[in-house]
Amino acid sequence: MEKLKAKESEEEDMEFKDCEGEEEKEEKVEISDEIERSKVGIMRALVEREDQSTKDVDDLMIRRFLRARDLDIEKASTMFLKYLSWKRTFVPNGFISESEISTQLPHNKLCMQGLDKQGRPIVVAFGGRHKPTKGNLEEFKRFVVYGLEKICARMPKGQEKFVAIGDLDGWGYSNSDIRAYVASLSILQDCYPERLAKLFIVHVPYIFMTAWKVVYPFIDSRTKKKIVFVENKKLKSTLLRDIDDSQLPDRYGGKLPLAPIQEC
Repeated sequence: MEKLKAKESEEEDMEFKDCEGEEEKEEKVEISDEIERSKVGIMRALVEREDQSTKDVDDLMIRRFLRARDLDIEKASTMFLKYLSWKRTFVPNGFISESEISTQLPHNKLCMQGLDKQGRPIVVAFGGRHKPTKGNLEEFKRFVVYGLEKICARMPKGQEKFVAIGDLDGWGYSNSDIRAYVASLSILQDCYPERLAKLFIVHVPYIFMTAWKVVYPFIDSRTKKKIVFVENKKLKSTLLRDIDDSQLPDRYGGKLPLAPIQEC
């Protein structure tokens, strides 16, 4: 399979309106970059031969998989076909119902509110609210997919990415769950590529670094560049560089109250 050379730098401003697996409902959004547009066309032709359901996927979704593999058509096609197979198996009904994650929702460990200065949704995950003894790994993975689908559905027109704040206030060894962390990374990186814009990790206790050292090797190079550890004394000032005060969650000194993901 012929591989075209990708440009060294990529534009971070992306245009998108739909969620993974969701059919395009409004006018078609054109990809302006000539190289990307060409490669999207080539990749679409290749993957449609293997899986006819690709016809229901818009070009921007294919572009995200291409960008995740540095515009390597062969690698991106393999990744995309694995995603389609995973989606059919893991989400056979096309969505995750709240009844399938009833143990996860009451803790309100995933919340959402506001937009950053680039118009990207803001999501807050509370590590200290995760209880490994409640539920099981498969339910937690369903919860991750449920959350990501909710976030995607709330994407404003013209956006593909979201900003996350990982809040570790109150986190201790009883909250540590390496298998869940690795599973979350796998789903985010392999099934929802190029969705995360930036991850701020705040209120970090020293003991968390023990778990971080175990998880770090599972984070791909593109995701590592998006992670920012924030000192407590610089918390508000750091967040305000990317998020206007009117959109900043109130728990960080802003004006917006957070809402649990199931209420969004």
